[in-house]
Amino acid sequence: MGRMDYLAMKTDPVAEELISSDFNELKLAAKKLIKDSTKLGGLGFGTSFLKWVASFSAIYLLILDRTNWRTNMLTSLLVPYIFFSLPSVLFNFLRGEVGKWIAFVAVVLRLFFPRHFPDWLDMPGSLILLLVVAPNFFAHTLKNSWVGVLICLIIGCYLLQEHIRASGGFRNSFTQSHGISNTIGIILLLVYPVWSLVLHFL
Repeated sequence: MGRMDYLAMKTDPVAEELISSDFNELKLAAKKLIKDSTKLGGLGFGTSFLKWVASFSAIYLLILDRTNWRTNMLTSLLVPYIFFSLPSVLFNFLRGEVGKWIAFVAVVLRLFFPRHFPDWLDMPGSLILLLVVAPNFFAHTLKNSWVGVLICLIIGCYLLQEHIRASGGFRNSFTQSHGISNTIGIILLLVYPVWSLVLHFL
């Protein structure tokens, strides 16, 4: 029995009670979030959620391309995809003063210290520059219309077709090394624009 006493975890009843009450509050908050989001209109919530998923999927693919997924595909198309699919909260944040400072530092590093500016920062730097300097016609009119969604759909279809061709077929795109994550990432690029266009035209 001495061994069992050694393995038994000594817990303070007050701390245990506090933790269990915190978990109960978290459960109630999650239930309330689900209930309120369905009241807001499940379709609109689904579209904004898919927009977040698509943006992070494009960022994931951009990181993969800059690190270990070197292909002959035109992955620079992910920059306009992120531009058109980035959720409004992040878009406005990066288009404001923060984005201007990041773009300023990137330009200064690129111009005056090119040896200290790594190649893998070219695409993120281009994205920040595009977010900051894009005219309002692109940043607000096209981005918030079905035209921006259609551009995202065209980019997603092109990247999927090029990835399947580079993999040697649809089946091979799921069986090669890094194939599953890349293919799923590209398919996630298509989910948001397809869903958004279906809702727009219905």
